[in-house]
Amino acid sequence: MRQLERQQRMAAAQEARDQKAAEKMAKLQYLEERQGEVDDLNAELQDRLDELKGLLAHTLHHDDRIDFASLKSSERYAPFRPPRELLSESPPLPKEVAPLKGLSRFWPGSVNRHAEDVAKASEAHKRALAAHEHTESQKLAKLSKIKREYEEKKEAYERDVLAHNAEVERIQAAYHSQDAEAIVAYCDMVLARSAYPAEGFPQKFRLAFQQETGELVVEYDLPEPSVIPQEAEFRYVKTKDQIEFKARKPAETKQLYQDIVAAVTLRTLHELFEADQVNALSRITFNGMIDTHDPASGKEVRVPVVSVRAPKETFLELRLEKVDKIACLKNLGAQVSPRPDELLAIKPIVEFDMIDKRFIDQGDVLTVLESRPNLLDLTPGEFEILVSNLFGKMGLETKLTRSSRDGGVDAVAYDTRPILGGKVVIQAKRYKDTVGVSAVRDLFGTMMNEGANKGILVCTSGYGTDAYNFCKDKPIELIDGGGLLYLLREHAGIEARIAA
Repeated sequence: MRQLERQQRMAAAQEARDQKAAEKMAKLQYLEERQGEVDDLNAELQDRLDELKGLLAHTLHHDDRIDFASLKSSERYAPFRPPRELLSESPPLPKEVAPLKGLSRFWPGSVNRHAEDVAKASEAHKRALAAHEHTESQKLAKLSKIKREYEEKKEAYERDVLAHNAEVERIQAAYHSQDAEAIVAYCDMVLARSAYPAEGFPQKFRLAFQQETGELVVEYDLPEPSVIPQEAEFRYVKTKDQIEFKARKPAETKQLYQDIVAAVTLRTLHELFEADQVNALSRITFNGMIDTHDPASGKEVRVPVVSVRAPKETFLELRLEKVDKIACLKNLGAQVSPRPDELLAIKPIVEFDMIDKRFIDQGDVLTVLESRPNLLDLTPGEFEILVSNLFGKMGLETKLTRSSRDGGVDAVAYDTRPILGGKVVIQAKRYKDTVGVSAVRDLFGTMMNEGANKGILVCTSGYGTDAYNFCKDKPIELIDGGGLLYLLREHAGIEARIAA
């Protein structure tokens, strides 16, 4: 009895030890699994950082030139394969009726019964043949319809292929002849093909090309600072049974983001210059923009944080695999924001909107005006040029727009002063009569459409009361004939007059 009790106690103790060991093993396995989760998170984090740090290096091992032949379609249309259920089948064979043999021929009525069997088999075969022919006829009709539809689709596909390949050849010919639109289209393809990380890189951009100077202006949307992971490292806290992370230091985030901004800038310049097969690009101006929300106001803002104008010859001498990105940009004369992560803006070297197809070369009416001092002797076109010349003398960067295609704009000026500056829309009216409020309303609508900071209306006469009332609390300035004569005298040294 005692021995039995002792054996039971020993068995219970062993069972408790086994259970404790199993629990310990399960706990160790659980801890290993949790640590495995942490290791996976840290590996993903490191892969992301390596990807961000390698933005420039990634493109240096890739030929960015586009082979126009690769853009052509060479895939043949799939051959016609009829559906299996519409394949032709062999006609049915007649059912054989065994002939009379031996003594069976002499049984009463056997000959008549055999003749009846032969007749029934023949009739059944005829019906089967008729049904087969009907089925085959239906199959043939369906197959003919499917084949006709296939041929129509094939012809349409081949027409599309021919049209596509012809368009590729047209673009290729235009590109090799250095047609401005083809140059822009080609550069657009180069940048669109650039393989960036899928997350956080918008790859939105605008391109403008000045054929006379060979300058390409690129306005490129940069990733926001949030593209950098806020986690510096993941770790498992046993006491809480939680996976926590160590936050990245602000100084490291700042440095990483500056590196990304510089990398995207240099990468874009490299890709476009390397892809330039016809030496159309003599220099590239790159403006890097952050399109985001101002954390202070919540409003949408578009902030320039880097701007560089790089001559091709100078840029191609760089060894990008060895450069310090920020130092390289500064050596190229770039304007680089010291705190792009805080949306600290810089002044672009060339405003993208200054490269506008509406803009035309403007003459110099100021010198001509000395021999014809009466402003009413000028044509409307000459008066617009005069106003544009005048604002150029006053320190604004002015561009005259093409007549009848200007969208209500006679000239666009840029006030380059920081904070106070911006885009200015100018309209010029060589009128003898008073300018009414409708002209001022039109100017205000044009300002909104152009996204301008200010509007200026210049006339040779004067404005009505309604026009001045409309301008209250609006960034519109009205310059009448007297004010215009004063500005010509003060800024151009010209004594003009307005005489009907």
